[in-house]
Amino acid sequence: MGSLPPPDLPKPWVSTPLIESAALSKAAGCRIFLKLENLQPAASFKSRGIGNLIRRTLLTHPTPHLTHFYSSSGGNAGLACATAAHALGRPATVVVPVTTKPLMVAKIRNAGATDVVQTGASWAEADAYLREELLGKDRNGVYVPPFDHEDVWDGAATIVEELEEKPDAVVCSVGGGGLFCGVMRGLERRGWGDMKVLALETRGAESLHKSLEKGELVRLEKITSICTSLGATRVGEKTFEYGQRKSVRSVVLEDREAVMGCWRLADDERLLVEPACGVNVALCYDGRLKKLLPELTAESKIVVVVCGGAAVTLEMLMEWRERFGLMEGETTKDKEVPSTVATNGHNK
Repeated sequence: MGSLPPPDLPKPWVSTPLIESAALSKAAGCRIFLKLENLQPAASFKSRGIGNLIRRTLLTHPTPHLTHFYSSSGGNAGLACATAAHALGRPATVVVPVTTKPLMVAKIRNAGATDVVQTGASWAEADAYLREELLGKDRNGVYVPPFDHEDVWDGAATIVEELEEKPDAVVCSVGGGGLFCGVMRGLERRGWGDMKVLALETRGAESLHKSLEKGELVRLEKITSICTSLGATRVGEKTFEYGQRKSVRSVVLEDREAVMGCWRLADDERLLVEPACGVNVALCYDGRLKKLLPELTAESKIVVVVCGGAAVTLEMLMEWRERFGLMEGETTKDKEVPSTVATNGHNK
């Protein structure tokens, strides 16, 4: 291989379908369209942002044929890094904490990671090991951040760029903010900056919501939600900046509601996703969406980003269902679980 990558270097992500869901539309009282990011090569939207970062690095690096990519995520970002790097013919090392489930370790290995190292009790410890013991000793090493990077946002922005028509609102979940920042950037580029965006988190992982409440960036002491893919104790500065816009509404639901969303999506659409994605679907039930956006009509179009996630199996879904006592056909209304909504830092 020469010093420059081929000009036709492929994109390690795909354009995904946008489908209208009859079941969710009936439940929500408006037209619900699902953007199926679960169909990406790494089973989540992370393929776009992480893939874009890796591809751009290879297109601009002085010696792309020597690059080695490093990720410290034991979740979907690590899987996306391994998948994209392998697709583009480059090695990738992923360092994960010892708490990472064997399911994800196996998936990262199978995706083509050169090496998967398990060390540290937390992501912070795994990240420190990667930076100090591996990346710091490899002059050709490239660090792959999970969410806080311009290239990651640009990649996620392609979700919006693929929409043929302007919807009335977009629903997406927020962890560190890579997806959210990408959606906001995509809306700006399309000239749709005034569109409503509902930013979903679960209680116990609501770092954006807490920051908006306080009016400054705050860090959660720990993540207590089962939605570990939303488990950033602190969102990025750009995420906080976007979150303060008048068009954005921060919504916090319970773990139980997120699991219900997973179950209903599997039952109604035959799609298996993590609770971090199911929380978006849960918003469509029990009139919650129309309470947030009372101006919606039966013909209003809402795009729900089905962000996906690889850390889920049928057994896990059944376990969550039993844990939260979800019965056949049950929705959040049966238990009257409260939710929290914030707009520009103020509860409503």
